[in-house]
Amino acid sequence: MTELTHPLATVPRDELVARAEADPLRPRFHFVSPAGWLNDPNGVSQWNGVYHLFYQYNPEGAFHHRIQWGHATSTDLVTWTDQPIALEPSAGPDADGCWSGVLVNDGGTPTLVYSGRLDERELPCVATGSADLMTWTKVSENPVIAAPPAGVDITAYRDHCVWREGTVWRQLVGSGIRGRGGTAFLYESADLRTWTYIGPLFIGDASQGDPADTDWTGTMWECVDLFRAGEGALGAASLGSVQPDEDPDVLVFSAWDDGDTRHPLYWTGRYSGDTFEPAALHRLDYGGRFFYAPQSFEDESGRRIMFGWMQEGRSDAAMVEAGWSGVMSLPRVTTLADDGTLDFAPVPEVEKLRRNHVSVPGKRLVGGGTPVDTGVSGNQLDLELDVQLAPASVLQLGVLGSGDGAEETVIELSCSLEGENGILRLDRTRSSLDPGVDVEDKSGAVPMPDGRVRLRVLVDRSAVEIFANGKPLTARVYPTLGGERVTLTVEEGAVTLASFDAWTMADSWGGPRPLFP
Repeated sequence: MTELTHPLATVPRDELVARAEADPLRPRFHFVSPAGWLNDPNGVSQWNGVYHLFYQYNPEGAFHHRIQWGHATSTDLVTWTDQPIALEPSAGPDADGCWSGVLVNDGGTPTLVYSGRLDERELPCVATGSADLMTWTKVSENPVIAAPPAGVDITAYRDHCVWREGTVWRQLVGSGIRGRGGTAFLYESADLRTWTYIGPLFIGDASQGDPADTDWTGTMWECVDLFRAGEGALGAASLGSVQPDEDPDVLVFSAWDDGDTRHPLYWTGRYSGDTFEPAALHRLDYGGRFFYAPQSFEDESGRRIMFGWMQEGRSDAAMVEAGWSGVMSLPRVTTLADDGTLDFAPVPEVEKLRRNHVSVPGKRLVGGGTPVDTGVSGNQLDLELDVQLAPASVLQLGVLGSGDGAEETVIELSCSLEGENGILRLDRTRSSLDPGVDVEDKSGAVPMPDGRVRLRVLVDRSAVEIFANGKPLTARVYPTLGGERVTLTVEEGAVTLASFDAWTMADSWGGPRPLFP
């Protein structure tokens, strides 16, 4: 990941933890680091029944500096146990940081492939782990790739996707070719130590589209992730296996430009041989940079599970003062939709945190713009709505509202004139009285067959995750008044509320956690 501008302000470790624990905006059922800085999910996996979440971590303060690999484990993807630091910088190619990477199973040996940072450049490194994944040893061959491809003017070079294909390992390293666009360089190895450069898997075109657009592909691709959606195995065609033509391969990447983390996107298409033939480009999450650097894995039950980094939307100084920065998204299940795109939903295990169920009676609501108090309140909520919008109707769900109406975060659904498609929008213009926080509008298209929408909203203090018919919008909000009111408003047309169920969500953590478990 790119290093962000920061004040090198340090405070005593106990005070750092105390500050983080005291911040009312710190999420309570999303994963956060014990304190300090968190960014990309790394090495997400399930090993012998245990889920492992590694992450980019600076335990010295809420800023990006000399990054280590934090580590937590879980048996249910909801409640996590902090484990000792997995990787920390040492003399050699990762002296300035152990940046993003993945975990693979090398014949029973857990193996990390990650970017070591030294003197403002990142190169691939490898570490092998103990059977319980608690201790790690860096291999003597590091860096296992000595330099980016020769003769190519790159914008940056880091982050890894590694998989087994037949008798060999294959690896993608995120990069960009100056003057052209983002890319992923493809390598091959028999032993994860000696790698042969194959070539660019696919090169984007940064000259296409407006750099301000939410689907601009950027000048560099961070955190590339390649997997098969639906039936079949990645690379099966290259090995002579028959695979269904209708199920695409998916190339996920986070668009980056000159230090600016933009948004996650994905291409659907076909990976075969040494290339990826794209069919269509899609937005991965309508929240843009608030769901960044996603990484996915297939768990032992066959689910494709994805985590993303929920960046902050407040100033560097505010993060340092708070003593913490960065939230991990809830793990979400990735499935193939009927139209060939991806759908997402929180893993069902999240429901074990539900408490105090409230059911709002179904009703028909007509336009007029008058908010209806639902009787639901809280700042840790799981909301499920089944609604049907008449053509050209607009429904607003307000959360984190203050009693005086001064603050409110608004989730809006609007249905097209034809009644089959619509827009999901997050309005944060009144989310906070703090003038220094991000309130940029976020929105995206949602299929609405016959105007029907299944809406799921998870609110965790400053973290909001929204799923509308499988399309996600993730963002951060920073309410200052402590409001907890939930309202419904039909701005235009008419809406039938078939069901509305709400739960408060329990904390997934106990008391203060040590910075160095």
